[in-house]
This record gives sequence, C-alpha cells and structure tokens, in this order.
Amino acid sequence: MKLGIVGLPNVGKSTLFNAITQAGAEAANYPFCTIEPNVGVVTVPDERLRVLTELYDAERTIYTTIEFYDIAGLVKGASKGEGLGNKFLGHIREVAAVVHVVRCFDDDGVVHVDGSTDPARDIETINMELIFSDLEVIDRRVQRTQKNLKGDKGLAKELALLERVKQSLLSGVPARAAAWDEEERVFINSLELLTAKPVIYAANISEAEVSAAEENGYVKSVREIAKSEGSDVVVLAAKVEAELAELDDEDRAVFLEELGIGESGLDQLVKASYHLLDLISFLTAGKPEVRAWTIRRGTKAPQAAGKIHTDFEKGFIRAETVDYENLIACGSLSAAREKGLVRSEGKEYVVRDGDVVHFLFNV
Repeated sequence: MKLGIVGLPNVGKSTLFNAITQAGAEAANYPFCTIEPNVGVVTVPDERLRVLTELYDAERTIYTTIEFYDIAGLVKGASKGEGLGNKFLGHIREVAAVVHVVRCFDDDGVVHVDGSTDPARDIETINMELIFSDLEVIDRRVQRTQKNLKGDKGLAKELALLERVKQSLLSGVPARAAAWDEEERVFINSLELLTAKPVIYAANISEAEVSAAEENGYVKSVREIAKSEGSDVVVLAAKVEAELAELDDEDRAVFLEELGIGESGLDQLVKASYHLLDLISFLTAGKPEVRAWTIRRGTKAPQAAGKIHTDFEKGFIRAETVDYENLIACGSLSAAREKGLVRSEGKEYVVRDGDVVHFLFNV
C-alpha cells in the first residue's frame, strides 16, 4: 500500500514523514526542500502478531507494511508549471491514497507560503490544482471519445459521463466527493483522476495543543470539509511524532500516557488508511513464521491465498480457518480444533479480519 503525503510548503509534511518513517528526509523552513519524493516503508502495528509469535514460538514475525511517499509541496499554479509543477502531480498519480497535511497552528517562526494560517484556503488551493490537472485528462478523453463516436455508438454513454465529470470538476467538486453509482465509479477510477483518490486530512497542530480538551477552530474547519467529501481526519502534532520516533516502545508508551493520548499519529494514520481503503488483515501462523497479509474487505479465500503465492490460488482446495480470539482463548490450534472452532472453508468463503488461516492447495 502506497500513501502519498502532500500539502503546501512548510505545513509539516517532511517533519511528519521523518517521524513516522525515521527515514531522515530533509525538513527545512523554506519551500521546495523536497524535490524527488522520499520513500519510507513502515510496519503496520498489530499486537496480534506478537501474541501469535509467543504462542507458536515462531522463528520470525513479519508485519505487513505501508510505503509513505513524501511528495514535494504544491503551490497555486502547480498544474500550470508553478513551483515544480506537473512533476509533483505525476508523483501523486502513483499512490493509492493521499495524506493531505494541513497546518492547524499559528507560529510566526515558521513561514507560511500564503502568509497566514487558513486550513480551508490551503485545502482549496491543493484541490483546485488537482482539479485543473484532472480537467486536462478529461478534455483529452472527451476529444478521443468524440472522435471514435462515429464508429461506435456505444461510446455515447461514456461521453455523457465524461461531460458530467467535467461539469462536477468545473464546479470545484473533487471526483471523490461527487455522487456516482457503482458502475460510474468503476469507470471514473479507471481514468486515474487525482481528485478521485481517497484522502486522509492530517491536521497538524502545535505541541501545546496535543493534550487540549477541545480541538481548535482550524481543526474543526478541516473536519467540516472532510465530512462534506467523505474523507477521514487524523489530528496530530508532527513535532510530537518526531519526539516519539526517537523513543523505544516502553518509553513511547509512557510518553503517550503523559500526554493523555492513546496512540501515536502513525497508528492513527494506519487505522485511517485501512478504513479509507477498506482493507483488512488475515494471519498465518506456524513455527517458521507468523505473518500478516493485507487484503481488501470482501476478498474470497482463493484470492487471499493468492496473496501468499499464485500457486495457492491456482490449486486452491480449502482453507482451514480459526478466529484469532478463539485461538488465543483455547491456547493452541489443537485445542481449538477439539472444540470445533477450526472451520474448513471453500472457494466462496469471504476472509475476515483476524482470521488465522492455513491454505490447502494442489498444483
């Protein structure tokens, strides 16, 4: 899973990226200190793997991962080449979802590219640049479809939908926020529009506000925008995340408790991305290794097996499955089997989050 971290210059993108990946990307108080996207791979926290590793005395524990791409700061006019322009937009096209970092704090010591803190304006600036880029894509597709319409009348329906998408974009509505039926959405996703990508708004607050009982007005503004377009919001302080990144697990837990927050910004982002992309994890466990595998919710057993190896899907016979909670409660797979809690599932079984699965196959 690839997530692109975007936003205006100096909103805390690279600071957040450094914190959650500990990759050491350059973070400086001037625009465009990021040119090529920095890439950091982080493991997805999952307490279940630690417990299963102890249960099986496994030799290896393999967590699923997320790739974070720190994409350079966009500015007004990027779609026309301002800043580093379309190069940045191309980087966004490669990711599954966007983490849009929005500055939600005042600090005279940190230069804002537009001179003041205004999350709604900042979000609109980024959205409009993505919309302008998408309009160019739509216009090219419309021209091609009109050209081929004479020889294929079936394209009339496609042309009508393209015109609807164009009108929606012209009205300032990102493709992800407009109302489409399932068939229309499949087609729109095939266009690879930037504004169709799912978005998590990362509201970057000051260190002093981390433990505040009430969110500031900037964060509330971000939440209103996110609600209107079906996006998610994660509230964090990039500087606090940077401090957390320097600590070991035990000290990190103490620090979080002192701050009065239950989880780090990374944990919040992981949960939000899984929710936004409708992802779940199934588990495999044995003496050699315990491992988590990420799939889309609704994936059937053979396709889930294919995540491990294509031969598993081709020669799928059945899946021996036990709920994680039941397995832990019983203390061993054999005990769970004796109680009838290990199920034999066929090709139509839809794998669930937390399933501990052993696939049987023959090729």
